[in-house]
Amino acid sequence: MPEGVFCNKTPVSTEEGLLALLGDKGGRQYYDEMSRLEVNKEALKATLDKTCKSRFRTWLEICAHCGLCADSCFLYLVNDRDPEQVPSFKIQSTLGEMVRRKGDVDNAFMLRTMEIAWSKCTCCNRCGMYCPHGIDMGIMFGYLRGLCFSQGFVPWELKIGSGMHRIYKAQMNVTTEDWVGTCEWMAEEQQDEWPGLEIPVDLEDADLMYTCNAREPKHYPEDIAEVAILFHITGEKWTVPSEGWEQTCLTLFAGDWPACKAQTENVYAAIERLRPKRVVGTECGHAHRCTVVEGPYWAGRRDGLPPAPYLHYTEWVAEALRTGKIKIDPAKRIKEPVTYQDSCNYIRNYGLSEIVREIMGYLVEPGYFVEMWPNKEHNYCCGGGGGFNGVGMYRKQRNKALLTKRDQILATGCKLVVSPCHNCWDAIRDLEEEYEIGIRWSFLKPLLIKMAIIPEHLLPKEEEEEE
Repeated sequence: MPEGVFCNKTPVSTEEGLLALLGDKGGRQYYDEMSRLEVNKEALKATLDKTCKSRFRTWLEICAHCGLCADSCFLYLVNDRDPEQVPSFKIQSTLGEMVRRKGDVDNAFMLRTMEIAWSKCTCCNRCGMYCPHGIDMGIMFGYLRGLCFSQGFVPWELKIGSGMHRIYKAQMNVTTEDWVGTCEWMAEEQQDEWPGLEIPVDLEDADLMYTCNAREPKHYPEDIAEVAILFHITGEKWTVPSEGWEQTCLTLFAGDWPACKAQTENVYAAIERLRPKRVVGTECGHAHRCTVVEGPYWAGRRDGLPPAPYLHYTEWVAEALRTGKIKIDPAKRIKEPVTYQDSCNYIRNYGLSEIVREIMGYLVEPGYFVEMWPNKEHNYCCGGGGGFNGVGMYRKQRNKALLTKRDQILATGCKLVVSPCHNCWDAIRDLEEEYEIGIRWSFLKPLLIKMAIIPEHLLPKEEEEEE
């Protein structure tokens, strides 16, 4: 079967098509069609010839098969050191074989490649730190996912995610009206406790523009209220855009590169339209990677930079604490053992490990912060990154992958985990649901609000009178 109704080589680009795919519960028909989907070998060869250039081909050739990448991979460790989980084996048996065969592969090969690309690698890039030749299998797996997507071999949920971005310019069906309405609702909800709080939309020439994760207006609108409270406390002149507010990019996980470009350009267009001095992104790892690390290159920006300086949320928090815009009440500091989950995308791939520890120094009473081991850029993936969290057919493998993080947290003796990354937050939440180790987890925003000293002029009048 060359093409299926749902499983085919064409990205979802209409609302009608997206709703139909969503109606295929669990992807039953989708995966049935995939089992018979034909590989367009000529197109695959042409794509390899055009895009698989010297860097990837050199990496594939110079791999010494030394196995030093093995222990760097948490999926290898948690799967009883299965030789087929060694990063070099995984990439050589998929991308390497595809290149050697010049695209002459069949359905069975692509099905196996899809399973490896999405259930045996989270693209955490940890293996690249330990390869003596500097080979980065994580980067190559990202490229491999793009090849799979172009041939229609992509998990059902991620084809849906790609379609969401193409249609709604967000990873979920949150329209402009939904977004603006949520901002108005959250601002109104805060008036009793935070009189005068606003969530300005499309304010030009602000000091800060804020972008977020579509899951926030869809499922966690309190997160938007919390960031508004903190900007209110610090007196920031800030705004959110009505269009281009969604910073995340599930198309990165799916391997839908044209949609990655379009999504990033949508955010950049908002920056250019509103002209903020700086942009702050939400507590999310891959969102930062998409808009700041890789986004400029997807968008063809020659300087390799976004249109304005773009901070991860932890950078803004550290600055606010350092400059005294947020002052912490010493009596409210965390006085229990607490640990920190280092996100692959803004720690390993962007170098913010010391920034986040500076933050913990403000929030935690001395002696109570306990590092995971390993930590910082050496930390293991949460177990759900790279789209692993959201793919139902690989849930059993994902749950096993969570064991590494479970054991790291248990070794600290902490019951509280701070994690300013949506994927990490989700993985740790699921970890607790699956293994019931008795932990709690938190983003930075609610902790900061609980601990911040509130300027008197921002307090409700009743409280001022009582004082």
